Amino acid sequence: MSVHLVLAHPLADSLNARLAGRAAQACAEAGQAVDRLDLYAEGFAPALTVEERTNHYGTPRPGADARALQARLGAAEHLVLVFPTWWFAMPATLKGWFDRVWGPGFAFDHGTPIRPRLTHLRSVTIVTTLGSPWWIDTLVMRRPVRRVLGTAIVGACAPQARFAMLSLYAAETVTQDRLARFEAAMERTIARQLGR
Repeated sequence: MSVHLVLAHPLADSLNARLAGRAAQACAEAGQAVDRLDLYAEGFAPALTVEERTNHYGTPRPGADARALQARLGAAEHLVLVFPTWWFAMPATLKGWFDRVWGPGFAFDHGTPIRPRLTHLRSVTIVTTLGSPWWIDTLVMRRPVRRVLGTAIVGACAPQARFAMLSLYAAETVTQDRLARFEAAMERTIARQLGR
């Protein structure tokens, strides 16, 4: 079995990079091969090209970079995403990864409803950090990132995958003790998602 771990944060020394490292370690300790993709470090271009959008409803023609990333995702049974939540949304580079990599003919087929194609994915684990406290995300905003990822994207393209999401709230003021508890919870969740 293998894990595709995708990090979307521009800073190599960020809290998200630390969490991605811990997540990769937890996957390796569970006996999984880890294919780590750092979208910023690899210079991923998130904007759909004119050709990609023009052919969205015809014969999809993803760019060579998107096809290479599709191959990496297609080889994995488990997906782990690590990213910050900014303005109650995922970073633009991660949204672009979904737009360009999770395209028609690969992640889904057009229809009403769309037909899922990522049937090889057994689990999807989301790890995100937020500057806001939990109550703003959950009570005021109603967890928009969770709804988009869990229902609209993973739920539509890989409905058989076990879905888990961990959110580190008030991340800018996190104490070492609270961070250690979050990391322990993340490691337990990853182990459970991987069937350990």
